[in-house]
Parts: sequence; C-alpha cells; structure tokens
Amino acid sequence: MSDMRVLIQLRPPVDLITAVADRDVPVASADVAGKLPGLELDPDFEPVAVPKTVPGATIRDRIRYSLAPQHASVLVRGEVDDDGIADSVSRISATRDVTGIFADPAIQTNLTCGDTPAVGTWHDVETLLHQEDLAAAGLDGASVALAIVDTGINAAQVEQARGAPVTIDAARSWNPPGVSGTPGEFPVDHGSMCAFDALIAAPRATLLDLPVLQSKQQGGTVMEGLLSDALAAYAHLRTVLTDQPAASRALVISNSWGSFSPDWDFPVGNPGNYSDNPSHPFNIIVGSLEAAGADIVFAAGNCGRQCPDGRCAYTDKPIGGANSHPSVLSVAGVDIAGQRVGYSSQGPGRLTERKPDICAYTHFLGSTAFGPTEPDTGTSAACPVAAGLLTAIRTEWSATELPPAQLRTLLQRTAIAQAGGYNYDYGYGVADAAAILAELKRPAARA
Repeated sequence: MSDMRVLIQLRPPVDLITAVADRDVPVASADVAGKLPGLELDPDFEPVAVPKTVPGATIRDRIRYSLAPQHASVLVRGEVDDDGIADSVSRISATRDVTGIFADPAIQTNLTCGDTPAVGTWHDVETLLHQEDLAAAGLDGASVALAIVDTGINAAQVEQARGAPVTIDAARSWNPPGVSGTPGEFPVDHGSMCAFDALIAAPRATLLDLPVLQSKQQGGTVMEGLLSDALAAYAHLRTVLTDQPAASRALVISNSWGSFSPDWDFPVGNPGNYSDNPSHPFNIIVGSLEAAGADIVFAAGNCGRQCPDGRCAYTDKPIGGANSHPSVLSVAGVDIAGQRVGYSSQGPGRLTERKPDICAYTHFLGSTAFGPTEPDTGTSAACPVAAGLLTAIRTEWSATELPPAQLRTLLQRTAIAQAGGYNYDYGYGVADAAAILAELKRPAARA
C-alpha cells in the first residue's frame, strides 16, 4: 500500500474561513475538514485560506483576488491510498463543503546535470550587473525584504564567502511544519548558494529564510507534499507584504525549484492537476501575492534539450506550474559570455506560452556552497541573480510606484535580445542592469 498526498479545498462555515484567514488565530485541520472518507488528514499542516479571483469594476481591470469570507476557501492536506485513488477522490468530492481536490506534487531544487568547469567568478557577474553603478544610485537592496524559498540559509557560510555581513530577518522568516531550525543557521546547501547569488546585486538586502525544501515525507513516495508547504509559506509572505506600509511596499521572492515529472501530478485536464492548471490553489495564491505587490522570481528549470537533468520526465514543455505563471519572472540561464547553458529549460511554458521571460547569469565560481572549485550553477543560480537585481531596484522604487507587472515589462523590454528577438531559448534576452538603470533615471519613469 502506498499513499499520495493531496490538497483538499473546502468552503466551511464563514466563521471558520474568517478564523483561518486571520493567521493569528490557530485553527486545526480537523476543525475545518472533520473526518473525510478515504483521507488521512495531516494534523501538522495548518489550514490555509486561498483567495478567489473576482471580476474587476470594468473589463479593463486586472484580475482581483478576494480573501473576504464570502469568497475565500480553505485548504487542508492529507493522504489517499494510491491503489484506490479514483474511489477516494470520488467519495471525498461528494462530501459537503468540499469544492476541489488537487495534486500536491514533490518539488525539488534545480541543480544542474552539467559537470563542466565554472565560467568566470561572481565578481564578473557583479561587473556585468553594474553593481557599483546601482549602489551609486542608491540601489543596493537596503531594507528590502528578499525571501529565499529553498533549503534554508547558512548565514555564516554566506558571510565567509562574501567577506561581508548578511542580514537575516528571523521574525519574518518561516519554517514548514515538522522542520526545526533557526533562520540563517541551516546546514550549508542549495539555499546558501541562492542567498549568496541574490546578494551580488543587492548586498544590503534583508533576507527572509523559508526552508520549504527541508520538508520531507516519511515513507518515501514521490508525492512528498512539498508544494503544500510552499503554499503555506506564500500565505505567510502575504502577511509579511500587507503588514508593510503601502507607500514603501516591497517584497522579492526567489524560488529555485520546480516539479520534474508528470508522474507526481494528476493528469493534464484533471481538475486537480498542477502543471497546466491556472486554478490550482498554489497558482492562485502566486497570482494573488503578485497582485498585492510581490515580485516573484522562478527558475525556468534544468530540462534543456542539450543537457537535461536526469530527473526530467516531461517529453516537452518542461516549464510548468508556477514556474510558467503569467505573474512571475521565469529565468533561464546564460554564462558570463551570454551563451545559454545547455541544461536551461526551453519554452513554451504550460500556463503561459512566452516562458522563459529573461536570462540571468549562472555557472560561475561564487558561494563555494558545494566546494571551493564547484560553480554556482543551474537556473538555480540564475534565478536569485535576477531576484537580487529586482531587490536592488526596489530600494528606491516601491511596488506602489512601480507595480510588479510593470517592472517585469521593464526587464523584458531592456533585455539584451539574442537570436533576433523573443525565442524559447533566451526569452526576451539577457537582463541588462545598465539599460534598466538608464530607464529608471528618466524623468518620465515615475510618471
């Protein structure tokens, strides 16, 4: 017997929805879901309120998201028996208050399959990102919240590699259920590399440590349930964002992870599917957080045709789920010469055709997280490099002044185009910090 983890979406009584949406009020999963047939409820997973998309006042309005009790729903997590999943899903779906059952696929870091030597160092990347010019313009990330959603950060190692202090905001960091540890004190791993790379362009950023990929399911099926932990992390980050004054609101979220196999998901076309389904709760909460003012950056993945990661199991269109969301910046990888690395996933995307959006630098010597001669590699490195550039911009440009969608458009428009314009290898091109800075200096930029 094996089990598959799923997310159950419910519309319980309004008072329970209100309590779950108020994250200061503890609510148990059993209080929301009761006993559902064929589901082993996870008592450690705190229920998460998910907003509903509601129409704008006019046809031209952007999508709005509402957490009002009459609109929001609540998610709980549990396991169903793989061998009888169709029957379990049918019985759970017929239960009062249940409105949906969704895949909770495993998510994993985007390390590279390549074993080629590093190309350049992080100081080369620093030069290419015009970090000195950014700093001279006051764009160094000072006081901007930069969330690293990964395996956790080891601040001491990052400080040693950088030769400079690192700021970790423990109060606004978050651990998933079952993960113990202090923000900034996790073992040196993938998350430390991501933190280091994000600080190249934004050396004074305030890091939020969200070790979602420390979570592991005991017993060993591929459905580890980690996407649900990312969803809970995003619910926490929404509170972090909305607690900030609107005039200075800024939060950048770096995500160097993804789902590698359709075997970890419901089939495409199934209402519970994640990879191709904009209505999956995680895809909804990503859109709602961006609409509230967060800049969300995802790695495009390492399933490029020339050198795919051995875990890649999609026969085509490997950029799926939130990595291809229309409201995120999806980042492919190039070396310091601007050459696409062979493992960088190519589009089109599954939720949005034009993915990746841009390229950023990878495969350079930097964090030494995996050894003194091992490069920071994969789109896992490119993603935080781009996130750091966004963080630098947010030092002076709040999300109220320059909404995330406009900032993404700016990065796309100023990118150094490769191969004649938009293409599925490079997106709109390589991020160009000098061109972005020139645009921001124009008097009309704040209009």
